[in-house]
Amino acid sequence: MTIPDPQQLRHPNFHRREFLQAGALAALGGLSLSDVAKLRADQSAGQSNDTPSKSVIYIVLTGGLAQHESFDPKPDAPAEIRGEFDAISTKIPGLFISEHLPLLAARSDKWALCRSLSHSWNEHVQATSMMLTGRSILSPSFSSVPKPMDFPGITAVAGRMVPSQNNLPSAAVLPYPIETPGTRAGMMGPQHDPWLIKAASDCKWSGACPNCWDHQRRPEHRHIGWPVFQAPSLQLPDALDQRRLDARKDLLQVVERQQQELDRSAAIASMKGYRSGALSLLTSGKVRDAFDINGQDAKTLDRYGRNLFGYSLLFAARLVELGVDMIQINLGRGGFDTHGNAFDHLKNLMLPPTDQALSALIDDLDERGLLENTLIVAAGEFGRTPKITRLPQHYELPGRDHWGAVQTVFFAGGGIDGGTVIGASDEHGGYPIEAKQTPENLAATIYHTLGIDRHATWQDSTGRPFHVYHDDPISGLV
Repeated sequence: MTIPDPQQLRHPNFHRREFLQAGALAALGGLSLSDVAKLRADQSAGQSNDTPSKSVIYIVLTGGLAQHESFDPKPDAPAEIRGEFDAISTKIPGLFISEHLPLLAARSDKWALCRSLSHSWNEHVQATSMMLTGRSILSPSFSSVPKPMDFPGITAVAGRMVPSQNNLPSAAVLPYPIETPGTRAGMMGPQHDPWLIKAASDCKWSGACPNCWDHQRRPEHRHIGWPVFQAPSLQLPDALDQRRLDARKDLLQVVERQQQELDRSAAIASMKGYRSGALSLLTSGKVRDAFDINGQDAKTLDRYGRNLFGYSLLFAARLVELGVDMIQINLGRGGFDTHGNAFDHLKNLMLPPTDQALSALIDDLDERGLLENTLIVAAGEFGRTPKITRLPQHYELPGRDHWGAVQTVFFAGGGIDGGTVIGASDEHGGYPIEAKQTPENLAATIYHTLGIDRHATWQDSTGRPFHVYHDDPISGLV
């Protein structure tokens, strides 16, 4: 009997990253879940033996958060640099942040800042790719959409290198994808794409949905026709009770006995164990409870905020509890892209829910004993220009343009030294003047936190090895 090429045994080419959508779960006779689980089995090779494993929640502030209006205010600069917001003190003497982040100011002993991360691009797609891949260069195949030969994203690399726990993938992305290079596994192969938990709409809203809006205030950009946040349902279909589920498992065993020759192929040799893991997603009450955001305690929902920001961070905390070690949250769609109407929108629509949700995440993880072993990272694709700009043809009020030269990155938990500030920008917040950092340093910080060995490598589909690390972690955080 001729053994088929393992490449031909792969599941049909649907979007594997969306395998936990309710429709995908219904087809338990297929290999969708177990295929994904099996193809992640080689993750453990890169795990360090001497570095404690931790978790990371990487919050991508899509659009690019202005450093002046958040974590690097310049109160002594001229008005066209300083902007409209005041700076307020924190629990740490001499550390000031925006007046519209009061909850975080009260928790400054639990977080740290890097005020000197820099790269060379001011365009969204290129800058996003750099911040998601942890590379200051673009892949040779770079274009505006993901391609198979792109550099893999940090989340994809983490998912491949960190062992999975509790029959769940090691890495997840929520609540929607960012369809730019760096969002997927690229040259590692699509089987290593992060687990996409699509829980929100693809439309171009800004802000903390349902309080969503458009920076240009166009009335057609409104919330319509989609829940604020809807995690995929893990309930068994109504017509599929436990007895019928067991019968299907028996049927799968019959099929497997008929595939004894095929089982010699490495691609499916140990599929049985991973299928059991996939089925456990449906039968584990703890997993189902974590996915039931609306079933969470009312006080918890109020604490995080009953909006897309709050629900996304709450869900990330529950995934950490379940053993998912790398979680990327794409937060805000283009909401932080404040070319105009910036101060009004940041003051009233963007910074308050960000402040609330981030503070709730810190408190929640701390109370559950998870903060010390969970690093929270929040960064945009770039910062904003030092000088306030006007684009009257598009916006009624001023704002700031894209600025890759410097941004502030927020860190909390994960053993960091609270109240620490790494690096500094100049008096106008335009360029690093101390301890300049790069996307490579940020990625290395995440990999180090996850316990990935400093000399670890991954291989592409041809077997070529590639280094995980491309620089050192940010010094002084821990």
